Amino acid sequence: MTSAETATAAFQITVQPSGRAFSSNADESILAAAIRSGVGLPYGCKDGACGSCKCKKLSGAVRHGEHQAKALSADEETAGFVLTCCAHALTDVVLESRQVTDESAFPVKKMPVRVAAFEKKSPDVMQVHLQLPATTPFHYHAGQYIEFILRDGARRAYSMANAPHTQAAAPGVELHIRHMPGGQFTDHVFGALKEKEILRVEGPFGSFFLREDSAKPIVLLASGTGFAPIKALIEHMQFKGITRPTTLYWGGRRPADLYLHDWMLARAKEMPNLRYVPVVSDALPEDGWTGRTGFVHQAVLQDFADLSGHQVYACGAPIVVDSARAAYSAERGLPPEEFFADSFTSEADKHG
Repeated sequence: MTSAETATAAFQITVQPSGRAFSSNADESILAAAIRSGVGLPYGCKDGACGSCKCKKLSGAVRHGEHQAKALSADEETAGFVLTCCAHALTDVVLESRQVTDESAFPVKKMPVRVAAFEKKSPDVMQVHLQLPATTPFHYHAGQYIEFILRDGARRAYSMANAPHTQAAAPGVELHIRHMPGGQFTDHVFGALKEKEILRVEGPFGSFFLREDSAKPIVLLASGTGFAPIKALIEHMQFKGITRPTTLYWGGRRPADLYLHDWMLARAKEMPNLRYVPVVSDALPEDGWTGRTGFVHQAVLQDFADLSGHQVYACGAPIVVDSARAAYSAERGLPPEEFFADSFTSEADKHG
C-alpha cells in the first residue's frame, strides 16, 4: 500500500470485551473515530497528556503522534499500550478497554452560547453561567465537559457543574473557572468578561460520568475546581434517587478553595447516603480550620482499608488523580477498571 493509499484507508477498530466496533480513517486518531461513531471509549484531555484513554492493543499496528511520557512511557508502548487520542491505525486494530460504555454517546455539536451571569466564588474561582440556544436541546452526561473555541482556534475545556435535568427549566450550563495568571482565556474571564457576551463552544466530551448499572458504593475525590463535575454527579444522583453509599472527599490548599462548602453541607444533610469530608492541606492559623488536614487522596487511604468492592470517581489536578489511581489499586485492592477520572490538564501540562 502506498503512502497516499494509507492516508485514505479506513480500518476496523474492535474493542474487547464489549465487541463494539467502528471504522477509523488513517488521518484521524482512533479516539476521534470512536467519538464520531458514538462509541464510548474512555478519555480525558484528547491531547496526549493525561493518560485517561490508555488501553491495551491486542492486535494490529498504530503510530503515535506527540504525547507526554507520563501519559504513555516507552516501556508501556513496547508492551502494547496505546493512547487512543493520538494513535492512528495503520491496520485493523483490536483494543482491550473495560471502561467502554454500551450506550451510544450523545452527539457532539458546536453552538454559540451567551454569558448569562458570573460570580467570583473565591479569589481565583469564577462561577460562570452560559445560556444555550433554546432551539436545539443539548444532551450530556453529568460529569462531561465542553470546549471553548477561541478566535485563534485554540481550545479550553471546562466541566459542566450542573446536572442534565436542569436543562428543562432553562437551557444553560454552569462552569467553575480557575484563574491561571497569564492564561489567554482565564485572564479574559477574570478581567474583561461581560454579561451577554457571545462565545462558541463544542461538546459534550469525556467519559467521566456515573456508571448507573453498578450497585457498588462510591468514593468521590475532588481537588480544587475538580469539584465542578462532581457537583453535577451529586445533583444527578439526588434527582434520580440514587442511594448508593457515597463519600465525597474535597481537597484544597486553604478553606477558601472549597468554594461551595456551604452548598455541599446542605446536600449532605438532604442525602442520607452521602458523606462529605472536606480536606485542607495548607491552612494558616487565621483560617481557623479544625477539619481534616493533609493531601485529599491520602484521606481516602486513611478511611478505607479495602476498596476492592468500590467505584472511585476522581477529578482535579493530575498529581492528585495519578497518585490516587496508583495507590488505591496497589494498596487498597481497587480494580483498575473501577477508577474513573477526569484529570484537569492545563496548557502547561500538555506541553511541558
